Amino acid sequence: MTEFVRTTRLENGVRVVTEVVRDVPSVALGIWVDIGSRYEEERICGIAHFVEHLLFKGTPTRSARGIAEQIERRGGSIDAFTDKEYTCYHARVLHEHAGEALDILADIVLHAEPRSEDIELEREVVIQEILDVEDDPEEFIHDHLLSSYWPGHPLGTPVAGTISSVERISRDDILGFLRDFRRPDRIVIAAAGRLDHDEVVARCRRIFGSLEPRTGIERSLDRPDFRPGLYVVKREIEQAHLMIGLPGLSLIDPRRETAEVLIAALGGGMSSRLFQRIREERGKAYSIYAFQDPFHDIGYTGVYAACARDAVTEVSDIVFEELRSIAHSGLGAGELDRVRTQLVGSIPLSLETTDSRMSRIGRNELYFERPLSLAEIIGSIEAVTNDEIVTLARELFSFERTAAVLLGDVEAGLLALPAT
Repeated sequence: MTEFVRTTRLENGVRVVTEVVRDVPSVALGIWVDIGSRYEEERICGIAHFVEHLLFKGTPTRSARGIAEQIERRGGSIDAFTDKEYTCYHARVLHEHAGEALDILADIVLHAEPRSEDIELEREVVIQEILDVEDDPEEFIHDHLLSSYWPGHPLGTPVAGTISSVERISRDDILGFLRDFRRPDRIVIAAAGRLDHDEVVARCRRIFGSLEPRTGIERSLDRPDFRPGLYVVKREIEQAHLMIGLPGLSLIDPRRETAEVLIAALGGGMSSRLFQRIREERGKAYSIYAFQDPFHDIGYTGVYAACARDAVTEVSDIVFEELRSIAHSGLGAGELDRVRTQLVGSIPLSLETTDSRMSRIGRNELYFERPLSLAEIIGSIEAVTNDEIVTLARELFSFERTAAVLLGDVEAGLLALPAT
């Protein structure tokens, strides 16, 4: 798969990265800002997510409705999301409307100043979003694992914050946040699709070139401490939900492709060990998977299962058996080949849309400050050996640093964490 990725840094530090995708009618654009919930004060945690909502309430020249209508009448879409370490405002349109879409995104990011009445209205919306997560066992248990595993650290706090923190956020807090948010050295504009790099750069220079470099709140990369243990959340629901947390790698760790192979073999699909043993062979869970969640300097590994209350012990025993098995002997030759082939084949499939390509080059610029070629990634996956799998599994599947959350009409005695 041929790639046409180019990067230009404007004089003030704004970065523009594009990927030309020929023979498609669309362009996906994203304005990425490397501020997320990790860098917030505890008092006002959730402010980055709150601001994400508020910026769509209008600018001096566009109403909230006008923003949506201007994109949607062209057949396009516009949205945003906040993560632990970054925020992204993005749109996808036919290529002939890409300049207009970039103007709208930039107007939102650079010029929106939420009014007091908009803040109060959207505060209620954000609180309802937090309550919605509380009502979703799978989402809730992910958040609860992190808050238990990394207590007192911003990475352990939900991106949306808490009801009490959102209620505390003032307009002055928001305006102060926006001043820091709009620093050019924190902005990456990513675009993928039917485009010309030089034209995108010229437009970005006109729009963003007047932003003046300045200092502001410096982000801390202090690492959270792991707090192992079993945490039970009593709730009258039909199923029991189990989440097991283990150490993980950072996103920039050179062993990240080894970790991808390891997690895919453990619980990354229908052919994975956990899916086959727990669902296919025993029928003990409908949903069972393993995952990794990497950040700039740390990460964690997770295993999730939803099962009947009386299956919790058996399901957790199988999970720990497989962790021990991989840490002891790794993967069989055929299994390793299958997983590597699976991952290599999934890469082009994951990049079928301009949205996915834009997201890929935007994240790569934020974390690596350079494009990562598909050939480089595929080569690293194909080079993973069983010895590397075993070494990494012994490091990550560390039972003395294991946490588990059990959610439902359950008792702690249903699950025993391994001692070693």
